[in-house]
Amino acid sequence: MFGKTHTLYRPPGEADSLIIRVADGCPWNGCTFCGMYKGVKYHFQGLENAEREISKHWKMWPDARRIFLADGDVMHLDFQTLETMLLSLNEKFSRLARVGIYANGTSILAKTDDELQRLKELKLNTLYMGLESGDNETLKTVNKRETAEQMIEAGQRAQAAGLRMSVMILTGLAGERRSTLHAHATADVLNKMQPRLLSALRLVTTPNTPLYKSGFKMVTEFQAVKELREQIANLELDSTVFRSDHSSNIIPLEGRFPKDKPRLLAQLDDLLASGQLDTNSPGRLPWSL
Repeated sequence: MFGKTHTLYRPPGEADSLIIRVADGCPWNGCTFCGMYKGVKYHFQGLENAEREISKHWKMWPDARRIFLADGDVMHLDFQTLETMLLSLNEKFSRLARVGIYANGTSILAKTDDELQRLKELKLNTLYMGLESGDNETLKTVNKRETAEQMIEAGQRAQAAGLRMSVMILTGLAGERRSTLHAHATADVLNKMQPRLLSALRLVTTPNTPLYKSGFKMVTEFQAVKELREQIANLELDSTVFRSDHSSNIIPLEGRFPKDKPRLLAQLDDLLASGQLDTNSPGRLPWSL
């Protein structure tokens, strides 16, 4: 059975989706800032068990239109396995409209263009990828598997195949010293990738992560907002839905690029000038993290 011993995670955008766990954990699980699957050994339990999970969920929710396949980086599975599972979903769920999964850059790049297009034909729709930063030194420091250039290529190839990229970035990941470099490099990567969806989260270190144990110093509230403002100011996106409404964020933001960019910058400028932000510490942190 899947999902009996550890937390099941899904993106906020999949809150109304039927979630089916077809693997346990994350195949990389080496990023020092991420505590989602620490202590969970990655394991795909085979197509037979995956089919059993799909059938079980179909019997309970046969009219599901949106499905999210968990755990982390389901795109890591080989093409034949993914194709078989998607065929099964299409056969059973007569009203199926779209399927979403977590997908790391390496796993996307392991698929050919034809394979990506075939997965799209089978209603794979949204790939949720953590870019985190466009600064390669920061990515190396936090043990991210991919370089910025690899993630640009992954995003471009996936979207060329018709898949929708939902990209996540982490404000504060580079610490105070490289904050500006991190902001500019991240914006540059996003401009090249042009994701359809973009989410900005603030880094909040948790005790079960190597980054927390290393004594990493989180940026202050003021620095986090200033860094996000710097990122947004440098974004040149043609058609992207932007959200910064995770519980980690200091101010909830939502808009569409390019038309809402001036409004978002004005909101952040007002907050920076308000004197309300803590300039000495990260401020009040979300209890859930």
